[in-house]
Amino acid sequence: MSDLIDSDLLDKEQAPPAYGSDDGPETRRNTSAVRVTDLLALAAAGAGAVALTILLFARIAPFDSVLGFVVVTYVLFVALYAVLVSFDENGAAVRDRVAAVLWHSLAALLLAALVFVIAFTLWRGHRALVHLNFFTQDMSRTGPLQPLTDGGVVHAIVGTLEQITISLAVTIPLGLACAVFLNEVPGRYARFVRTIVEAMTALPSIVAGLFIYATVILILGLGKSGFAAALALSVMMLPIVIRAADVVIRLVPSSLREASYALGASQWRTVWTVVLPTARSGLTTAVILGTARGIGETSPVLLTSGVNAGLNADPVHDPQISLPLATFDLVRSPQPSYIARGFGSAALLMALVLLLFLLARVIGGRGPGDLTRGQLHRRVLASRRDAERMTARRAGPDPAPSDARPPAGHR
Repeated sequence: MSDLIDSDLLDKEQAPPAYGSDDGPETRRNTSAVRVTDLLALAAAGAGAVALTILLFARIAPFDSVLGFVVVTYVLFVALYAVLVSFDENGAAVRDRVAAVLWHSLAALLLAALVFVIAFTLWRGHRALVHLNFFTQDMSRTGPLQPLTDGGVVHAIVGTLEQITISLAVTIPLGLACAVFLNEVPGRYARFVRTIVEAMTALPSIVAGLFIYATVILILGLGKSGFAAALALSVMMLPIVIRAADVVIRLVPSSLREASYALGASQWRTVWTVVLPTARSGLTTAVILGTARGIGETSPVLLTSGVNAGLNADPVHDPQISLPLATFDLVRSPQPSYIARGFGSAALLMALVLLLFLLARVIGGRGPGDLTRGQLHRRVLASRRDAERMTARRAGPDPAPSDARPPAGHR
């Protein structure tokens, strides 16, 4: 027995201390996704890639291309980073780190391209954007040799706003109704419509303009106008909205529909009160995608609306220009003032798209069941009234106790 006790004590003394016990210090774990060794490997790989590329371009090969220098540097950077990571990690970890570097590089490249386009447009158009007349005047009395203090693009701003408003008024109800039909009324005809929509998604813009030009202008005799341009834009926007809305509505859980049907709601009531509110944020994104496709089109507007240098607020009669078409018409001029106005028009178009995006986020950015401030305030007031009513009811006369004795003489 004594030998067994001595062996148990010896095992307890040789055993390592338990995690969090008082016998030894607690080891602190590093939960950060970025480690010092990763940063050192990135820095060393970058420095080595630049040094090797300079050696290759300056001493070994007679290369002088800037693009080639960047490409060779990046390839060497990825190779050196993989070698450095392999010293501390296994093969799977090396492949994971290299893939992460590639994806982050692509994201940085796309972000840099976006920043370059925006910065270049603002830099070329800032000379026109700083003048107030650029937003309040048109080009009806402005020649190519007049300074930037004369003329503006208010006619193009009005034309773009009217045309995109008409296009959205046509596209939103038709697009959402078609998407609901494709999901809620399955069958052969729905599959046929989905095939046509997918084919129209890749429709060239010039074909949409020719379609409206041949039907509305030549056959119906409407004439070139902002309304005809809005119809051409609607043809471009409609398949984008239908396709995106179809995908979003398809993601609505079927359990929500089944619960609504179980409560006795009809199919139309289920779509209106369950499906559409649940997919509201995604439907807003679908409308944004369609708007972004239509607001920047030039060729359909050129065929159907014509070019006008003056302000025309009537979208039904006479030619009406838009911001993309005004940008195209101004930048092809050799005069620096016209080129500056063209880049200013492009900057206004980007600002308009950003404004529409923010407006759509405000309208449809809330999730299903989220309340606005006004709705939340009304709920709070209703809760207070209910609490006051219950308090008043509780403070009223108490009912007679059930165990009270009946009066004398009562049997």
